[in-house]
Amino acid sequence: MTETAKGPRIRMETRNITVDYGNGRGVRNVTLSFEDRKVNALIGPSGCGKTTFLRALNRMHDLMRGVKVTGEALLDGEDIYAPGVDPVTVRRRIGMVFQKPTPFPTMSIFDNVVSGLKLVGIRDRAQLAQVAERSLRQAALWDEVADRLKSPASRLSGGQQQRLSIARALAVEPDVLLMDEPTSSLDPAATRRIEELVGSLKKDVTIIIVTHNMQQAARISDVTSFFLDGEVIESGPTDQMFTSPTDERTEQYVTGRFG
Repeated sequence: MTETAKGPRIRMETRNITVDYGNGRGVRNVTLSFEDRKVNALIGPSGCGKTTFLRALNRMHDLMRGVKVTGEALLDGEDIYAPGVDPVTVRRRIGMVFQKPTPFPTMSIFDNVVSGLKLVGIRDRAQLAQVAERSLRQAALWDEVADRLKSPASRLSGGQQQRLSIARALAVEPDVLLMDEPTSSLDPAATRRIEELVGSLKKDVTIIIVTHNMQQAARISDVTSFFLDGEVIESGPTDQMFTSPTDERTEQYVTGRFG
């Protein structure tokens, strides 16, 4: 995908996204845009709405009672909340990796990776094998598991299980990959592997990552958005956000004066 004469391609954007939980709003009127093949970090103190916003980007809130989402979330210019849009199709195009690794522990490594394809009726063994190898290579896991694809996923380390979760998300070839604090439960070595992986994946997919670790955001992201009390305070190139933010609250947060 290429940049247009008007500038970089916007893969996804939101317009006044608001999430109501019934007893209060999770996020209010969030308008953001995400360039194609960039890593976008969402930062802010605990409870500021980062994860709530992230889950609105692939209709995960549809799975919860009493949650209402208003506004627009556009993928390639089309609103994923428009009438008639299938949320299952949305989640294939906008994959998600959660805070804790989520492999299916009783399934084999192979079956974990291709489970999404099987769900939509793909049964051709050669095709599944090709996708499994491609996805595991993309997730930097192939060399570690190629000789034990039939082993249960539960035998993998925590870091390997998280990379397996990423491989599973990549198997359906999403346009956007959402990551909700994917390294928070991992040791430093596994965290480094995931960060390196994020850097290599952005050539193929747009990444939006929630992180509580500001150093991580500074290391891996191209664009950073700062959330506070359910609102976006400021968004811009990561270097600018960490060295010369325009809002005093952003400066206070990134310099550790609160949060």
